[in-house]
Amino acid sequence: MTRKRGAFPSPRRRKLFSIPCFRFFLALALATSAALWPFTATAAIELRDDRGVVVRLPAPAQRIVALAPSLAELAYAAGAGQRLVGVARFSDYPPAARRVTQVGDAARVDIERIMALEPHLVLAWRSGNQAGDIDKLVRLGHAVFVTEPVRLADIPRLLRAIGALAGTGPAAERAARAFDDGLQLLRTRYAGVRKVRTLYEIWHRPLITVSGRHMISDVISLCGGENVFADASGLTPSVSLEAVVAADAEAILGGARAGSEAEFKREWREVPVAALRSMPVFYVDPDLIQRQTPRILEGARIVCAALEQVRNSRR
Repeated sequence: MTRKRGAFPSPRRRKLFSIPCFRFFLALALATSAALWPFTATAAIELRDDRGVVVRLPAPAQRIVALAPSLAELAYAAGAGQRLVGVARFSDYPPAARRVTQVGDAARVDIERIMALEPHLVLAWRSGNQAGDIDKLVRLGHAVFVTEPVRLADIPRLLRAIGALAGTGPAAERAARAFDDGLQLLRTRYAGVRKVRTLYEIWHRPLITVSGRHMISDVISLCGGENVFADASGLTPSVSLEAVVAADAEAILGGARAGSEAEFKREWREVPVAALRSMPVFYVDPDLIQRQTPRILEGARIVCAALEQVRNSRR
């Protein structure tokens, strides 16, 4: 049988594969594989997002873009903050988020800037981001995980999801359990209390509130309150002052992001409807209740204390 030329190494070539040389190439191969570890040696990840779409990653994402301030905050809480390379405007918590490159806001994201950042994962907010922006990112080949948190139980769920996508599962699990524990304490504390009919204000002119589909309504219920516009259509319906009177509200909560506690209370003391000027009014920092993040637990404690104050005044 004739051996093909080059099928086996010649004596000269055998010297290249001596033991010392072999060890060198083995070390080089191991170093190369270690550098590529996040995308070669880790099992692929598949997770269904809130669109019902299965998002696939070859390995935990090392470069992440968050298209809403709440999503950036969730990423930090899930232990993945160091992997954020892009965030939306107003991403200011924790303070480290302010130093991350901004890629636009809810009205419009900068697709070219996102592409330049070469993210392995984009976190989007279904009702907060433009559907066209999300679709374009998907068409360009980006892995986009779309969220739609509507209930308090969605926060620990999303913490765990981000932890799975970023490979920070243990940190995410700790944050999720801490949130669940805090929620259970409030649920137990305010179970069976007298209901307080409550209006939550997102904006004053026009007066915008929340329906029962909004997470803030979930907070009100947790604290033994009753959202007077729970049955309104839409997520954040506009209502009149007369409608507030007709709804027989007992307390008003809220606070616009651009305002202050003093301004919020002054506006309600000066409304043209006399029946509302003596209504108990409580300010809640919007960052603590209007962002779907673990900090909403702090906002919930403020809401619970306010409604308990109303109960005590009625006794």
